[in-house]
Amino acid sequence: MAMRFRILGSGSSGNCALLQTEQACVLIDAGFSVRKMRELLAEAGVTLDQIDGLFLTHEHGDHTAGVAGLHKWPRIKIFANPATARAVQQGLEHKPDWQLFETGSRFVFRDLEIDSFSVPHDAHDPVGFRFSHGFEGDLFAPRRSLAWLTDLGHVPQAVRERLRDCDMVVVESNHCPDLLKADIKRPWSTKQRISGRHGHLSNEAARELLATIASPRWRHVFLTHLSRDCNSLEAVDRMLATLRPQLSCQFCVVAPGTGTPFHTLD
Repeated sequence: MAMRFRILGSGSSGNCALLQTEQACVLIDAGFSVRKMRELLAEAGVTLDQIDGLFLTHEHGDHTAGVAGLHKWPRIKIFANPATARAVQQGLEHKPDWQLFETGSRFVFRDLEIDSFSVPHDAHDPVGFRFSHGFEGDLFAPRRSLAWLTDLGHVPQAVRERLRDCDMVVVESNHCPDLLKADIKRPWSTKQRISGRHGHLSNEAARELLATIASPRWRHVFLTHLSRDCNSLEAVDRMLATLRPQLSCQFCVVAPGTGTPFHTLD
């Protein structure tokens, strides 16, 4: 079976994605209630009973809100580094089946190889992931990789290098600086946090990242975690207008509160 990927929902109200291979069916983050996740999974033809594991990037609620409700599905293994697990555990009445890993480590779950790496965000120990499946040079099961990179204020060189040899890249394009500056709902301190080096990537920062490390291997690039108030599809489209000619891959801009169809890597 090829690697199949679908974003279930993205944005400040919640983030969650589904990744499937022949032997694994996993979630990346769980930022919705269990009820909402079940609805989103049903649209994808999947149930929580089929989920084998959950990979958490960090402890913020828009990435972990569903963990509490997963006590009814104790078979789901939850992967997190120790700092994230401790932070999430504080708000739980049950103890999940934590599968702890050290940030920067590479490990295997079923037929997935997972590469974890540190990202700069205002959480205890936030990470990004690269999920790989298959084998180099195998015509029947070629190696394919997906990078998941959200919630970071800037992109260190070590993180950039993780994205070059991926087939799918998921990266946040959180805000338009002009719209953030003009926003009247957020205090100045919050705006500073969002735009800071441990906040979120702007459209311009996302563009610079993709243009700098553009790889001919990329097949799909997903722009995610768009702010409902401080970004717009039009602002992202303007950014993409100058980026598309440089890249031959397909772009998918995920509007706040929405997801994507399945994308397959075979």
